[in-house]
Amino acid sequence: MTIRTILPGLALAAVTALSATTTQAAEKFNLSPDISNRVRAEKNEAALAAIKPGFKFVTPGKFTVAVNPGDPPIATYASDTKTIVGADPDLAQLLADSLGLQLELVPVAWADWPLGIASGKYDAVITNVTVTEQRKEKYDFSTYRKDVIGFYAKKDSPITSIKEPKDVAGLRVITGAGTNQEKIILDWDRQNVAAGLKPIDVQYYDDSAARDLALQSGRADVQFNPNSMQAYVSQVKGNTKLVGLVNGGWPLTADIATVTRKDAGLADALTLATNTLIKNGKYAEALKHWNLEAEAISESRTNPPGLPKSGS
Repeated sequence: MTIRTILPGLALAAVTALSATTTQAAEKFNLSPDISNRVRAEKNEAALAAIKPGFKFVTPGKFTVAVNPGDPPIATYASDTKTIVGADPDLAQLLADSLGLQLELVPVAWADWPLGIASGKYDAVITNVTVTEQRKEKYDFSTYRKDVIGFYAKKDSPITSIKEPKDVAGLRVITGAGTNQEKIILDWDRQNVAAGLKPIDVQYYDDSAARDLALQSGRADVQFNPNSMQAYVSQVKGNTKLVGLVNGGWPLTADIATVTRKDAGLADALTLATNTLIKNGKYAEALKHWNLEAEAISESRTNPPGLPKSGS
């Protein structure tokens, strides 16, 4: 296996590419602070009835949701640098509507949401959180997206499908160092080598613009990183294509879910509301707006099996 880092000559071009992507994103997606284009839902009486008697929302009449505005399309700031937009805020709006409440989004750092939800500071956390057995000891979960990692190739690449380890034998694959996707691709590489196949040339780059440039210039064959951001960039720039998906928990299955306080009594209501949104098409409409149809689930579940604890 060959490991590379970003080539010095790519630095200036990478900065230029990043600037171009930002401009294209503003043109392709509605990143204005006007959220009137959000998909909306009707009040769901069945969901309201599923809330545990005695449950009280943080603020009466409001659904207070913590979200980490990291990167689009999951969640980011609009052009006013204040309004939070993205796929997760859109789901939060749909759930608030389903409960007949006004949405109150609270921006939080990723490291801060666990204490906030456990202490009752928020009604829920909707910020790309994966269900794990360890987290289930403290929180309840209502699933709403697949946790998937995508293989993306250049638009005109002859590569059309990657489904299993042998499909990437001998390819130059970009991934993130110290990540779950790196662990997966290195496991796949070990399987290939043991089977007598060509090793994978794993490449690491400093930022997304440099990764994109390496792919477009032919220095790499595919990029293997979280699907959501790649799907967004693919929609914005139109120069890459999805050629394969792998669950983030490979060889197990991982799900993304809305988080609520353990035994608070809200999880089942949110699961029911999510399933209604799936059935009536509102859920799919919201995902489509952010090019995340590949991450759609067919059914929401409360506290499904999560990724095992480390070492278990």
